[in-house]
Amino acid sequence: MWAASCLASCCAACACDACRTVVSGISRRSARIAYCGLFAFSLVIAWILREVAAPLMESLPWINNFKHTPSREWFETDAVLRVSLGNFLFFTILAILMIGVKNQKDPRDGLHHGGWMMKIICWFLLVIFMFFLPNELISFYETISKFGSGMFLLVQVVLLLDFVHRWNDTWVGYDDQFWYVALFVVSLVCYVASFVFSGVLFHFFTPSGQDCGINTFFITMTLLLAFVFAIVALHPALETWGRGGSKGCCFHIEPRDYECNGLHKHSKAVSTGSLTLGLLTTVLSVVYSAVRAGSSATVLSPPSSPRAGKPLLPLDGKEEVENEKAKPITYSYAFFHLIFSLASMYSAMLLTGWSTSVGETGKLVDVGWPSVWVRIVTCWATALLYLWSLVAPIMFPDREF
Repeated sequence: MWAASCLASCCAACACDACRTVVSGISRRSARIAYCGLFAFSLVIAWILREVAAPLMESLPWINNFKHTPSREWFETDAVLRVSLGNFLFFTILAILMIGVKNQKDPRDGLHHGGWMMKIICWFLLVIFMFFLPNELISFYETISKFGSGMFLLVQVVLLLDFVHRWNDTWVGYDDQFWYVALFVVSLVCYVASFVFSGVLFHFFTPSGQDCGINTFFITMTLLLAFVFAIVALHPALETWGRGGSKGCCFHIEPRDYECNGLHKHSKAVSTGSLTLGLLTTVLSVVYSAVRAGSSATVLSPPSSPRAGKPLLPLDGKEEVENEKAKPITYSYAFFHLIFSLASMYSAMLLTGWSTSVGETGKLVDVGWPSVWVRIVTCWATALLYLWSLVAPIMFPDREF
């Protein structure tokens, strides 16, 4: 027993030393990557608890306080929501604390980039504390997570449009025939892919003999939007013919028992792949969204000081250090953490199938009508924002977009 205790102590000490080494190695430049790593780690924890925590949660009286014990799937969903809530609170608190940070001289700049051991401990305690909250609070968080997930998708839409326009402007800016041809080829491939994919959707989601009017409406609207994009983007007044590619498709992720869901027979095989691909896509999109949105946000971005970053002559050592600290920050810390808050909600909905019925084994992921409508509305919002980004410079020529 003494040997086992000694071995456990040694292992704990080594783990602490390793943790301190990793934390101390996080620099100012790698802080954003560290936040992304913490978020990815939270997804792994939520996924593991989704698979193994149900028996333990069934024994907790403040969670299992029903007259009839819920199904195993309910406890799996509840575990994911509680981890997600802890993650959401952690990043929301950081977002609130970082509002108004303008330069590196602000003490909160050090909190954003440093203090990692303290932040990891706080994150861990928050997640643990969530498992002592009553079910009513978790149900409320489940409800607002659907709206937060929609907001996260809209942020991604804005970033996607920004990326597409920058791509177009970069290639057009080369003013060379080769890049014009390349832009035309890319646009053509996007249109062909959109039409081919629409045909696949018609095949699987509008089977003969079934009343699938809503699916037909969704797919037809996507095709009409593609034609509208082409007409508007190719108009001579816009001079942006290269921007006519497809800007997104609406995926039909419908309940397995819906008669118009042509993939219901393969739902179990699709679920595992959907979960893995969905989590990977979420992590990658969060990394891009956090870095890109944090760098380009204008709503919460601090105004640049006209004197910040300009050297004052002559400078001694102390003044040089002060001038370095007074440099304006390069991205909005508050908006950066807000992205992770919204992503925490979205990841919870992804892992729980938007908190709908998850089937017999609890393995179905990201299915159900709430998911369908969130994605459809996001698709339509993408179309409206894209069209606005094309016509706004003509309607308001004196403004910069």
